[in-house]
Amino acid sequence: MNQEEENLKLKFNTIKIIMRKITLFLALLFVSAGVFAQTTWVADPNHSKLGFTVTHLGIADVPGHFDKFDVSITSSKEDFSDATIELTVPTNTINTRVEQRNTHLKSPDFFDVEKFPTMTFKSTSIEKVSDGKYNVKGDLTLIGVTKPITVTMNHRGTIVNAQGASVAGIQILGTFKRSDFGLGPKFPAPMISDEVIVKADGEFQHKK
Repeated sequence: MNQEEENLKLKFNTIKIIMRKITLFLALLFVSAGVFAQTTWVADPNHSKLGFTVTHLGIADVPGHFDKFDVSITSSKEDFSDATIELTVPTNTINTRVEQRNTHLKSPDFFDVEKFPTMTFKSTSIEKVSDGKYNVKGDLTLIGVTKPITVTMNHRGTIVNAQGASVAGIQILGTFKRSDFGLGPKFPAPMISDEVIVKADGEFQHKK
């Protein structure tokens, strides 16, 4: 190999090394951008509600809600198409507007709040159905039992409020069977419907 060939080989190897470094730098930059683009949104408790409905005696719907809950949504996209949801609910905050019924629901006949003080939901996947509408799969843990459920998430829009903060409107709709969790086994349908309808509405802001 003559000197000219050696010089060309050296230049070629130098270019390869530089290209590897550039590629590595761009990869790291891309990963970093993806990490920092993740945004966590939390529900404004003054403008959010976690409600449910069961049917009593097969003829009347009875609504209820939880007075307290913590829910966050993490997403790197403006349309929430890659959102993950985490929900924690203190079960002793159940409220059906009737104190005697609330006390019964907190007892071992139903939520057994002394033994199981929290209910949780953690999403595992999200699938876009149409603009702003998604099917969200996740694990619901209730009275010590964890089961997969699927709910519908509606992104109702994101605006800037009077304080200059971005606010996203999110609605969750879904159903589950209480028999899957052993909730209230002494009270079969049609006394109380097996199907529980869940409806949650919230205004979410960036976590500070």
